[in-house]
Amino acid sequence: MAGGRWAAGLALGWGCCLLLCCAAASKLEVSMPAVVEVESGGTARIECNFYIPGNDSYTYINWFYIDHRNNRVRLCHITGSEILEENVDYKGRLSVGEDKALSISRVTVLDARTFVCQVGAGSHGEGENRTELRVYKVPEAPEITANPGGISVQSSDIPQIAQCVSRNSFPHPNITWHKNGEKLQPEDKMVKIPTTLTRESSGLYTVSSTLFAHVTREDRNSLYYCTVHYWLRGQIRTVESQRVNVTVFYPAEHVKLQVMPSSALVKEGDDIKLVCEADGNPAPVFSFYKRELENSWQDLTSLADTNSGVLNLHGVNKSSSGLYRCQTLDLDDMRQMEKDVELVVNYIEGIRVKMEPSSPLQEGDSVRLSCDAHSPVALDYQWRDEKGRKVAEGNQLFLSNLTFETSSNFSCKVIAPSVPGLERSKQVAVAVQGKPRIVAISSPLYVRQDEVVNLTCKAIAFPRPSVHWNVNGTAHEYVENQHIASNLTVRVNHDLLRAGAMCRVSNALGVSEKHIQLLDQKTPESKGVIIVAIIVCILVVAVLGSVIYFLHKKGKISCGRAGKQDIARNTSI
Repeated sequence: MAGGRWAAGLALGWGCCLLLCCAAASKLEVSMPAVVEVESGGTARIECNFYIPGNDSYTYINWFYIDHRNNRVRLCHITGSEILEENVDYKGRLSVGEDKALSISRVTVLDARTFVCQVGAGSHGEGENRTELRVYKVPEAPEITANPGGISVQSSDIPQIAQCVSRNSFPHPNITWHKNGEKLQPEDKMVKIPTTLTRESSGLYTVSSTLFAHVTREDRNSLYYCTVHYWLRGQIRTVESQRVNVTVFYPAEHVKLQVMPSSALVKEGDDIKLVCEADGNPAPVFSFYKRELENSWQDLTSLADTNSGVLNLHGVNKSSSGLYRCQTLDLDDMRQMEKDVELVVNYIEGIRVKMEPSSPLQEGDSVRLSCDAHSPVALDYQWRDEKGRKVAEGNQLFLSNLTFETSSNFSCKVIAPSVPGLERSKQVAVAVQGKPRIVAISSPLYVRQDEVVNLTCKAIAFPRPSVHWNVNGTAHEYVENQHIASNLTVRVNHDLLRAGAMCRVSNALGVSEKHIQLLDQKTPESKGVIIVAIIVCILVVAVLGSVIYFLHKKGKISCGRAGKQDIARNTSI
């Protein structure tokens, strides 16, 4: 019994299913895509696929669109191979393919609507379906404009940071704001982001978004930007604006005053500057002072650049040392801050050179030179001669066995190694006294009668000596250190040739004399006669030698003792 009921139920179910399938297969069906997307300016193609039972042909096809009042507006009517366009708004932009798909060229955002394909097939009735045409326009790159005037951290109102504008898009996009990569959200009394939406005559949208937010001094380096979010082919796309920075005004919290170059290296004569810096924006007004006696302060503001905070000091000296103060004034809240710095000007003064013994020095004596100076830094000492050559290091110089040649100007050079360029010098004269010593004369001197000649006598001595000649002439003297040279111009005569000349050099400590011998220089003619005579003598001797040699060869002259006796005997006869 139960089995019979189950079999009956199964047969009934199969029967109903077969009935439904047959009914569906015998009905006119129209299929279309639910959504078609196209970019503004492109061509939209909307397909219309239909099924007619028995593969019968359609009688007509109508294309409609739904207007904003939800009314149908027919675009075209198709019967067989004839297409009748009925809408002037789409004139020249519609076309129907062989598969009866509707193509719309030069799509605008006004074409974003629902399109209906209606198919009539005689006894099979009428069927239709619809497609939503979505038109999109990618927005232009967003334009961001930062607040050009600057923002104060002390502002009571929420200040405007920047404005972002996205133009010519469809559908309208959304705009978000970011600071240093982090998304900003509206926050009561802290962050506001109002947005305005404008639809242009072209049907495209312009969206403007403004960011209002409080700032802190840390935001002086913050970067703000906006992001535009829009739909494209079923996905959300984004485009970012440029990064902008806004000027933030904030009061100073710290003040720094420093000497440039470093105070440890400042020396007398340097040009330095005191640089005062405050971490506020805008920079405050700077004033400079120097502490005087009894804690009074000298105003130096007139010498400074009050906008940049720089006080220039030219050619500083010992008196420039002291405590300096920079004072700042914030014109927004009239708040004052100050900072002090100690300026130390390094110097060398009071150079003294001592000579022991201090009494006059004689040749052969010894002397010790001592040098001393005062400075706030450690000093080194060098000794140099008058030609600048270093002769010793240390604050003492010992000279022994002095001579006139030793006499010179020595300098004590004082150097501060820790302060480059800081050095001073002082000279001392080491004078060796003694009677004159003649070191050079022009003797012997070969001269001719009536010739004009120069007689030279050079001596060394201290104190400076005088030179005298025992003959008349024109004298010229030249002095170099302890040396004195005298040139006497005279005409040679018989007396001068015979007696010569005497140079006499004297000072308070003694006298030195030397004789200059003049020798008669023969004339060129007498020299020629002597040469000729010598040549003649040489020729005579040569001829005589030749005769003797010839006689000897002929046997006329015997070289033995007998020969010598014969010669002697013949001579006596």
